[in-house]
Amino acid sequence: MSFLPSDAPLYNHTLPQIERWLKDQGCQQDEAFLHCWRVERPHWQAELSLDVEQITVRYIQAGENGQDIQRSFKYSLSREDIEQAVFSGP
Repeated sequence: MSFLPSDAPLYNHTLPQIERWLKDQGCQQDEAFLHCWRVERPHWQAELSLDVEQITVRYIQAGENGQDIQRSFKYSLSREDIEQAVFSGP
């Protein structure tokens, strides 16, 4: 399965393509809640949720006083833009 160009909006990608992209980024799918994914990097960890109109990212204990930081990205953004925004960290 191949990807569309990285500058294509994420909504143009099929769900299997999006899931493969997340796996390629090192994300692991939650077995009970299939729309939820987790990713860990050396200095941060996050939970991603594939919602109806956007991807929601919650960086765990990444803010001041150990608070979570939450951000949302519309599927109208390109895969490349979302990848840079999400996986560069909080």
